Amino acid sequence: MMDGFGHGWGMGWWWIIGILLLALIVWLIVRSANSRNTSTKEKSSLDILKDRYARGEIDKAEFEERRKDLM
Repeated sequence: MMDGFGHGWGMGWWWIIGILLLALIVWLIVRSANSRNTSTKEKSSLDILKDRYARGEIDKAEFEERRKDLM
């Protein structure tokens, strides 16, 4: 009779540990995703200008003109 009670109680603790472990993994994933997003927000104006030039949104003359304005 005591064997069944002790075994059931032990299994209950494993469920709690499993849920806590799952919550920790989800929290780490969300934290990692947020840290990547903040790094892109910290780009300088010159970096943004270079990206636009690389994508072909602006031509070389406009890039040079705006770069001079920034510097």
